[in-house]
Amino acid sequence: MPHSDKTSSALTPPEVRSIIFGVMVAMFLAALDQTIVATAMPTIGRLLGDFENLPWVVTTYLLTSTAVTPLYGKISDIAGRRVTLLVAIGIFIVGSILCALAPTMLALILARALQGLGGGGLISLAQTIIADIVSPKERPRYQGYIASVFATSSIAGPALGGFMAEKLHWSAIFWINLPLGLLAFWMTNSLLKKLPRHEKPHRLDFLGAGLMIIATTALLLALSLGGPHYAWTSAPILGLLAAFLLFSIAFIARLKTAPEPLIPIEILANPVVAMGIAAACSAIGVFIGLTIYTPIFLEGMYGLTASQSGFTLIPLMVGTVAGATLSGRLMARITHYKRPTMAGLAIAAACLAGVSLAPQGLPLAALAVILTVASVGLGTVFPLTLVAIQNAVQPHQMGTATGTLNFFRSLGGALIVAAFGAIVIGSLPADMAAHVTIENLASTFAAAGRDIGSVFRWVFSAATLGLLVALASLSAMEERPLRTFTRPAAGAAE
Repeated sequence: MPHSDKTSSALTPPEVRSIIFGVMVAMFLAALDQTIVATAMPTIGRLLGDFENLPWVVTTYLLTSTAVTPLYGKISDIAGRRVTLLVAIGIFIVGSILCALAPTMLALILARALQGLGGGGLISLAQTIIADIVSPKERPRYQGYIASVFATSSIAGPALGGFMAEKLHWSAIFWINLPLGLLAFWMTNSLLKKLPRHEKPHRLDFLGAGLMIIATTALLLALSLGGPHYAWTSAPILGLLAAFLLFSIAFIARLKTAPEPLIPIEILANPVVAMGIAAACSAIGVFIGLTIYTPIFLEGMYGLTASQSGFTLIPLMVGTVAGATLSGRLMARITHYKRPTMAGLAIAAACLAGVSLAPQGLPLAALAVILTVASVGLGTVFPLTLVAIQNAVQPHQMGTATGTLNFFRSLGGALIVAAFGAIVIGSLPADMAAHVTIENLASTFAAAGRDIGSVFRWVFSAATLGLLVALASLSAMEERPLRTFTRPAAGAAE
């Protein structure tokens, strides 16, 4: 594995592979935690005697992990990747232990908040560290491995969570993080000392960070509570949206006036970064939305059980990994590296548009094939946007740019999932919509006598629109040559 700069060449190929494996374990920690909890939640609610506050086990983690993601990127640019990653792993492990020992639902929710403070940095820091040791030209080859981490966690997480909650104890879903976290800590601790350093004085904008966290929390609370819990036009939701708007305006004003803003204006104004973020937000939102709501469609339209619909989703996950791997390999070999992804997105949009036209008349096997083809095209977006954005910024901004991408991907995913939910839940009678959950959504449609196919026609139409937005964003994104080095040569402008 060639490296052009002296700093990164201090790492041997086995050391590079060891670091990449270690940070992938850290990524797996965060990815698994987002999926393993869901199937254990009924057991947790029953044993802790509190079903009313059970959704906060998921919501609290989402709030804290999303809000701190850009902070980790900035802090890693200031203090270095090794210290920042080890702190994130440490916080995540401590939070996991407290979750496992929680005697009440309130204690579990608070522990999940702490766990999210650590988990919010694991994925973006892992991606940043890979960018530190592998040049943009070589980096796409590793994106298939990264996609496989998320696919594995999406498939294994629900099965593990259900098994541990039923056969062992619900706390086992958190205890499993201890050996995984210690493994990631041990594998990366010594070798990360050899990471290339991109020294440049930085300051953390605490006021800007506070404004961003408040704005993000208000938006995510509105998206989490709107629909089943509160009407979208209710005072609590409108108040949260107003708070989001107010603090977002204040945050934008702070970005323009701070001596060193949390997210530098030149990063947000970079056309590659801006268009890459727009494409990634749209694509990840459609992907997450499909993984959440397609099982509901399969249960309601084809009469599958929850476990059968889960198995039907496996080709969707595998297709995404295949698309990311294919895109990464082509990106490293061809000059016009956007073209395969744009073709893949166009095919994926056509597939979903076809489903939206005839959601009731498709055989199950045909639907599975169409969704698999669409997922392959969708998967090509993720390595392209990540590598293109990292290639467009200077090494001393790598952590900030990567954290910003992951932050907006989380927000974009939440917005699109909320839009899918508004379409589906909004089609139910008001009295039924007030008590619906993901688990009983299919049966609620049957009880209401609603045609689930006609409702999901609009869901697949919205997914098609999301992919067309991603395609338009990629079309507008500048296709810069990929660097063959991990940092500029001596004397290069930063």
